[in-house]
Amino acid sequence: MSATPLLDELRAALGEAAVLTDPDLLRMHQRDEADLCAAGMPLVVVRPRDTAGVVAVVRAAARHGVPVVPQGARTGLAGAANAVDGAVVLTTSAMDAILEIDPVSRIAVVQPGVINATLAGAVRRQGLYYPPDPGSWESSTIGGNVATNAGGMCCVKYGVTTEYVLGLEVVLASGEVLRTGRRTAKGVAGYDLTRLFVGSEGTLGIITEVTLALRPAPEESLTLVAVFESTADAGTAVAGIAAQGLSPSLLELLDRTHLQAIEAYQPMGLRTDAEALLLAAADTGPRAAEDLARLEKVCEAAGASEVYAATDAVEAAALLQARRLAYPAMEAFAARSYPAGNGGLILDDVAVPRGALAALLDGVARIAAGCDVPIGVVGHAGDGNMHPIIVVDRADPASLEQGRRAFDEIMRLGLELGGTCTGEHGVGLLKRDWLAREIGPVGVRVHHAIAAALDPDGLFNPGKVF
Repeated sequence: MSATPLLDELRAALGEAAVLTDPDLLRMHQRDEADLCAAGMPLVVVRPRDTAGVVAVVRAAARHGVPVVPQGARTGLAGAANAVDGAVVLTTSAMDAILEIDPVSRIAVVQPGVINATLAGAVRRQGLYYPPDPGSWESSTIGGNVATNAGGMCCVKYGVTTEYVLGLEVVLASGEVLRTGRRTAKGVAGYDLTRLFVGSEGTLGIITEVTLALRPAPEESLTLVAVFESTADAGTAVAGIAAQGLSPSLLELLDRTHLQAIEAYQPMGLRTDAEALLLAAADTGPRAAEDLARLEKVCEAAGASEVYAATDAVEAAALLQARRLAYPAMEAFAARSYPAGNGGLILDDVAVPRGALAALLDGVARIAAGCDVPIGVVGHAGDGNMHPIIVVDRADPASLEQGRRAFDEIMRLGLELGGTCTGEHGVGLLKRDWLAREIGPVGVRVHHAIAAALDPDGLFNPGKVF
């Protein structure tokens, strides 16, 4: 079938400027930031500005039997936003309005293209707080965060995105508009359809509006850094912090590979001779200093060679920024390791029970040695969610094979330790096989049944998740 009738319908519905067919723009929208995941060439990229525009796109695509791949800022790390050949890529980047902030009900209503940091700043000016803060918060969108159920550095205390999504507006494959959830602080009417769509990675519907819960803004946090001679000791400290009932607002781990990569990328005076660094913060108001002192004692008991507190908010922000630089610093490390643009990263995302963190860290070190590939480990130690980053040479089939073997061994280890194949990045293309192993054949059948009920023709984001 010729693509011209579909393109004509899309232009009639959205206007010429919102229907993009330039080959360079199509290539730009082929993929998210997941390395080594397949991506196709879309037929067209569309930029609707409202729900009615999304409805028009979905109905036109359905009439012509063309799949629809939703995209946000394309900062995902599992290939969930990668295009398939001949698809309509629907980007929500033009749907970027904060529709409402209600300080009495403590909610915000936003379109999906709103940038996470933009929302955080807007609600902060009203004395409120939106906690989910993925590492890409300055560029990732709320819609993408909801679609992948994104986490972040404050999840150890405040939880992931799903804890803050009260309601959604979703365009279904039929072109119907579904509203889920509520604006109230409490509500248990009917099935929890909101949580069904959170984390569905664009396979069940296209999110066009999000109602979010907000919190009162916390007081300024106090921050400390603990230096360890082994990553396992850092894992022991994390388990000790949990055992004592402490609730840091942030508890992050950086291994030596990351410390050296960050210091080379943007010199900040980090201890590059340390095997691991724990970054912790407490924001419990008058108790923050007491909580920080207790965190320090736990770290020292676990073998920290040095513990020091940030002297002011500027130093604390610099430490937090160092953590946010982990991924771009590793991209630069890969580029230095394998020149001519051949350096690549396979980013893992495995979560284990806190008590198993030391075993996971030791296991990753063994896997790196056994597969003979560099692996840096960074992540949200406080909730057991780590990101081993495997460095490979894209031009060397042997290096790619070693990297993929390391990835699979880390996945296998995480499940053996009672963990999950993804703590916050989602399944996408990268982990479909591992999701199937984790949830088993009955779980896979239930996933298929739900998707078939909502999208019987497989219109939305085909090939992702399962």
